[in-house]
Amino acid sequence: MTMSKYEQDIRNAVALRGSVSVGELAELLQVSDQTIRRIVRPMVDRGEVEKVHGAIVSTQNLTDPPFLARMNRNKQAKIAIANRVAQMIRPGDAIAIDTGSTSAFVAQALRQHQDLTIITNSTFIASTLAMVPGNRVYMAGSELRSHDGAAFDQAAYRTIAAHHTKWALLSASSVHPQRGFLVQEQCEADMCAALMEIADHHVWAIDASKFTDTHVQLNLPKPIPGSTLTTDRKPAQAYFPILSQLTIDVADA
Repeated sequence: MTMSKYEQDIRNAVALRGSVSVGELAELLQVSDQTIRRIVRPMVDRGEVEKVHGAIVSTQNLTDPPFLARMNRNKQAKIAIANRVAQMIRPGDAIAIDTGSTSAFVAQALRQHQDLTIITNSTFIASTLAMVPGNRVYMAGSELRSHDGAAFDQAAYRTIAAHHTKWALLSASSVHPQRGFLVQEQCEADMCAALMEIADHHVWAIDASKFTDTHVQLNLPKPIPGSTLTTDRKPAQAYFPILSQLTIDVADA
């Protein structure tokens, strides 16, 4: 197989799935991980794909599904946040993870860990972590919405309520200086409450671009005092009142 054929196969795999691990590509093409890294290096230099924590990620925006397009916005900030959150996690931890695009980057960073228990209503996150050695992944829900493959049906809530986790990883569509953490849909606020209920510790992973006056209408549950907000830039002073009881963890983007 020629190098150009390898590259085309990688493009096809990444375009289909959005993100593919180096190991999965090596198995698909029946070559070594080192060979995959050598093939991918010039593709990254040309901007055709991006390498993120052992995975090859699409950089194409125009034809991406909405969820993957969101992952491509403020990507470097989300990667930095994901690295910082992954450092908090230890082998054997149980984690409830929501469907946010930053949460998806955290899932990719968590592929470096093993023996995790994951509860999520995101098919992207479930599939990202399901084949890591020692992991136990519980996909919450059965009916998936079209734009991000997330589940919000009654089966999702039953699965979540049956578990207890050390961590809940949460996100928001935006953060308003008076109204607090906001999302687009009521089901997202309800799911956030369900994930918070089963976890001992809450980590909010929100990049700095989300801190803005916004037309998003729905409030998320108020963060519990002592929760952690991991972001890529210190919030402006106007946000201090709503964040005063949180631990602010700023990751270097």
